[in-house]
Amino acid sequence: MKTVVLISAIAEWKAVKEIFPQLKVENSVYGESANLHLAGYDLKLYHSGWGKIASAGMMQYVTDHDQPDLVVNLGTCGGFEGLVNQGDVILVERTFIYDIVELMGDLNIIDYYASTLDLSWLPKPYPHPVRPGMIASADSDLPPNKIAFLKKHGAIVGDWESGALAWVAAKNKQKLLILRGVSDLVSEVEGEAYDNLALFEERTKGVMRELFRQLPDWLKTSDSHLYP
Repeated sequence: MKTVVLISAIAEWKAVKEIFPQLKVENSVYGESANLHLAGYDLKLYHSGWGKIASAGMMQYVTDHDQPDLVVNLGTCGGFEGLVNQGDVILVERTFIYDIVELMGDLNIIDYYASTLDLSWLPKPYPHPVRPGMIASADSDLPPNKIAFLKKHGAIVGDWESGALAWVAAKNKQKLLILRGVSDLVSEVEGEAYDNLALFEERTKGVMRELFRQLPDWLKTSDSHLYP
């Protein structure tokens, strides 16, 4: 199975290079890339970059250029206090984008850019404990004053990239697995990592280490379904 792994944020990619110091890093169209042999799997890693624009572009690029059987996005997310715990791994089932502002009409933007990931190829039971759920994406850290609104729409966590990745993948009928570890919690009052970049970076290392520890088991599970 040909698998591409996309890493979004700068801190996440930095953590990957620390976890796998043997990587031979090269430049690609959107950032750095490397090949990784992990537990019998040959993976192509890309640092796709943060935000919706880079994510959409990279998803289209790898779909056309690499033609993978599976794209995996591993990264962090901010969790909604009271709904998830720090360290939870979120299996993204649905995404929506919440930072588009329409003032001239009544276009339902949330529905237009919402995506449901087809995970029918991923058999249960899952190989590791996860919280399946919805993620809200924007080119923004989670504003505390938006948490109630996002909860109302069913989200339990938020990030910058999943919405764009899922939308472009769906347009291309590209199999996509998004696993995001909760690095920090945000309430309707404050975020524990806001003005504390060191905390985010330290927790990001732990999240990425755990996600890569789990990854071979997710690939083995998907292999058993795709190639029985």
